[in-house]
Amino acid sequence: MSTDDNNKTVYVLEDTCSVSDVLPGRMYKGTVQGFAAFGTFVYLNANIKGLIHKTKALTIHKENKPIIVLVSNIRNNGNIDLEEVVLADYSLQPIHCKRRTVLLGDLKTKVGRRVVVECEIAQIKQTSGPTIFTLVDATGTENAAGFIEAGKRAFPEANQGDIVRITGEVMQRGGQVQIEIDTLKVLSQEEADEVKKRLDEALNERAEPVDIPFLIESEVLERLRPEIRKIARLIRRAVFTAQPILLRHHADADGVCSAVAIEQAVIGLINDSGGDYDSDYFLFKRSPSKAPFYEIEDVVRDLDYATRDNARFGQKMPMILLTDNGSTEEDIPSMRFARTYGMPIIVFDHHHPDEIVDQYLEAHVNPYHVDGDYGITAGMLGTEIARLIHPPVEEKIRHIPAIAGVGDRSEAPERYQYLELVKNEFDEETCKKIALAIDYLQFYLRFNDGRELVRDLLFLNDNNARSQQLMDLLVEEANLMIDEQMRTCFPHLERSVLPNGAHLIQIDVEIHAHKFTFPPPGKTSGEIHDRICKEYQGGAVVTLGYGPDFIVLRSKGVLMNIPQMVRELRDELPGAGVNGGGHLVVGSIKFVEGMRNEVLVNLVKKIAEFALESQ
Repeated sequence: MSTDDNNKTVYVLEDTCSVSDVLPGRMYKGTVQGFAAFGTFVYLNANIKGLIHKTKALTIHKENKPIIVLVSNIRNNGNIDLEEVVLADYSLQPIHCKRRTVLLGDLKTKVGRRVVVECEIAQIKQTSGPTIFTLVDATGTENAAGFIEAGKRAFPEANQGDIVRITGEVMQRGGQVQIEIDTLKVLSQEEADEVKKRLDEALNERAEPVDIPFLIESEVLERLRPEIRKIARLIRRAVFTAQPILLRHHADADGVCSAVAIEQAVIGLINDSGGDYDSDYFLFKRSPSKAPFYEIEDVVRDLDYATRDNARFGQKMPMILLTDNGSTEEDIPSMRFARTYGMPIIVFDHHHPDEIVDQYLEAHVNPYHVDGDYGITAGMLGTEIARLIHPPVEEKIRHIPAIAGVGDRSEAPERYQYLELVKNEFDEETCKKIALAIDYLQFYLRFNDGRELVRDLLFLNDNNARSQQLMDLLVEEANLMIDEQMRTCFPHLERSVLPNGAHLIQIDVEIHAHKFTFPPPGKTSGEIHDRICKEYQGGAVVTLGYGPDFIVLRSKGVLMNIPQMVRELRDELPGAGVNGGGHLVVGSIKFVEGMRNEVLVNLVKKIAEFALESQ
């Protein structure tokens, strides 16, 4: 059909249009798709295809070239008969069809069908074959594959974080649902804002934690409930939007317990939300911190990991979770590093907090904020948060707070409630053994998370016989080394009585203890302190284990405030480089080696000024 009439209207179908939007007698702009012996196939959009019979062709056709056609007939089976049209002059009119978009959470029911989705690109990964786009909407996370040629980036105009409209066929690949992309359009700002608003509202609703009671009755936990729920909501949203999570924790039993409880919940939620088979390894990372605060060494490692994955795999920058650390001003330099790269930070901790850190945090749970204290341990907080993140995890982790409580020597009433909760499966003695075994294992793991070994120790791998055997073996080895360390140290203890009546125990653990082996200086000082407390039953005891540039403090019966003493020493001894912190009565101090004597003398004077609990 050839015509020279002016101002003919040619319609352009959006990809959201279907066959029902095509009208016989209208002219449409299409694209030559392929050839057969009987004619030429033409795409009217990404989803609608018709045929020009060879008797209705007017020109020589070339694949992927535009063409104008007239719809002469739509058959009952949906096939479309086309006639080629040659126009000297015409105008184009887009056809905006009602969007018939499919939610990602429904793709499993659409295998083999063509769909339209509107979603956010969470990650772009270039493989040796196609480009893989990780897509997120309010209902789930799925992948889409775009292919131009092997190893070449498909749809380079699309970037991470863009709101896009994708059309394609839903396929099953390796047990996973995937969209084979036909078209990908980055939405205009106006369209994107509309879609993003809709996604955000639905995601916020989906991320809201269920309302369940805590495992125990605790006034402190109840006062913390709003902030605990906020943290659970933020973590759930990160999972639903495919934002990686990087969890840092203190490398002791309490910190490990808190982190592993969160780990179990997050991995469970990732798997239940349609994540790939290895999503838990690239969307969640747990790393121990040697110090009870977020060190520069930690954040540099984390930034290296995050920026590499961002550049290589197109991943979002991660959310940082800090547990059993993160509450003090010592954490601030690292937090500022992380915020420079746009990484949100969340803290759940039980060290005495400095208010100044909160300006760098999205959320902060700490019992001191509600007139509690360090007796509510990080492991207790982490377990309660984990239950809100993914409620089905409760049966696996309900014993973890009891282990954390005894491992961190909590004397809070909550400790005994958590022990009572699991006494039939994990009595107090077993919890103490597990905590000691974790401390021993983590000492040799150093900066590694030891994911499966730690899971075995916490009886999470469904092989209780192996877990029991591993625990007994590690406890036996740990106790042998502790006893040897105590036999070495006790002859070198310096004992005195302070003016306030407290027994002061001092030892140079650098020259009077085995180095570079278990127990390390902090635990060595703690073991000495525990044994001395039994010796002076009922008396106030302060133990100082020191080395060239550090002091580890343990106290019982003295109303000390270690963070306060650190600040005062820093001001009074400007050349000493004093820093550190911890709990009010348990902590550590660092300084320059040449000022050790001055720091020790002034520290002891300050301890002597504090009142005793019995006074």
